[in-house]
Amino acid sequence: MASHYQPRTGLGRFVHEFEETAIAVILGLMTLITFINVVLRYGFNTGLIWGLEAVTLLFAWLVLLGVSYAVKVTAHLGVDAVINLFDKPARRVLALIAGLVCIIYAVFLMKGAWDYWAPFAGLDATTGRWFPTGFANSRDQAWYEVVDLPMPDWLRFIEPVMNEGESYDKLPRFIPYAILPIGMALLLFRFIQAFIRLLQGNADSLIVSHEAEDAIEDVKHMNAER
Repeated sequence: MASHYQPRTGLGRFVHEFEETAIAVILGLMTLITFINVVLRYGFNTGLIWGLEAVTLLFAWLVLLGVSYAVKVTAHLGVDAVINLFDKPARRVLALIAGLVCIIYAVFLMKGAWDYWAPFAGLDATTGRWFPTGFANSRDQAWYEVVDLPMPDWLRFIEPVMNEGESYDKLPRFIPYAILPIGMALLLFRFIQAFIRLLQGNADSLIVSHEAEDAIEDVKHMNAER
């Protein structure tokens, strides 16, 4: 689906460029690594030991970035059979309620993502069962590594800070796992943007994709020709 999104603020432009650049780079890397692995396996009976893990982690990044990206380009599917039973003012109220629910849900996801990732980065998780109420000391897990991905030499500068001067053999987990708080922060940002559009009257609802109806329209002419 083509994007008609046009960022209006400096922050919006930065996030927009970050998302689209990251998604393009990830797709390129996944394709390149998979292609090289196929050539090595069938042409030279070898392969990149870390290739599968790298593609798996990149795919996770792609999915989590895609969640917020789909909100931005209005590509998420929705069911509006019940909503369409109401008149336009009532639909607007329901849309605002749905927007608030989505924002609260994104806050929950953001808290959970941070609490899971923070120990791997040597940081503190939040307190509070539902909403963050502060920070509490967490067990430092910054020494945890991935299974196969080797530690690149250009990242060795983080070892004195993250691993008490000891070297990493593999990539530390806090780096690939960082997509959890990043992705959820982007999702929260996009839901807030969508809610503001609803408040300003620039959108009617959060339900913006009607894939089934669009597919029916695309093939309707085929039935008419019979």
